[in-house]
Amino acid sequence: FISSRGNEYFCEIDEDYLTDRFNLTGLNTEVQYYQYALDLVTDVFDLDCDDEMRETIEKSARHLYGLVHARYIVTTRGLAKMLEKYKKADFGKCPRVMCHSHPLLPMGLADIPSQKPVKLYCARCEDIYNPKSSRHAAIDGAYFGTSFHNIIFQVYPALIPTKSAERYVPRCYGFKVHAAAALVRWQNNQRDDMRRRLRKMEVESGFKDGEDDIEGDDDDEDDEEDEEIGELEAAQVAGFIDTPGAGGPGTIVG
Repeated sequence: FISSRGNEYFCEIDEDYLTDRFNLTGLNTEVQYYQYALDLVTDVFDLDCDDEMRETIEKSARHLYGLVHARYIVTTRGLAKMLEKYKKADFGKCPRVMCHSHPLLPMGLADIPSQKPVKLYCARCEDIYNPKSSRHAAIDGAYFGTSFHNIIFQVYPALIPTKSAERYVPRCYGFKVHAAAALVRWQNNQRDDMRRRLRKMEVESGFKDGEDDIEGDDDDEDDEEDEEIGELEAAQVAGFIDTPGAGGPGTIVG
């Protein structure tokens, strides 16, 4: 099973771990033909059955192995085995250019089987990626769990890489693309989305469309002028600025 193509992400589970019933608690309700599947995994299967039945048992055995694997790789022995595969980059390397081919770790997005396929986690950019091979992409993410890729760095803190401070900077003919322009486009899109949502809900909004926007801008300018006049009057009352009749034309009191 381990040597077959598509199962390179799995490590070999110790036989002692497989034969300890405590480690298999609760799996008998998760796996069809549980006892036959366990016998097949531990190489003591001796049932005479037809090809269809054997194929079903082999499928259950693969599922059982995956579920036990998720438990095994968070043990001390399992972490050590996965660490060796991680150092050899058996799980692949980060496709992000700024990570400089940093090794990846398999992870699941759900602990419940048959929900999400396996993904690959990069500790440098702290992002997840899809496996390149379709064989690997078909592996159930529950066979690795949602915690393994974090536990291994808790147990081996020296493996935590320095975070990548490099970021791609968009340029046109060598000049950086103006960030303010992108921000304005984003703000306009957000405003348009808000208008559409309010219009769909038939809610009266303060937004104005078309030519009314220009009038709205004029109103805003008038409001700003009124605010400046109000601030000037407030400053005069506070004594920061003399009135023209008191000490000359608008002199500032030191």
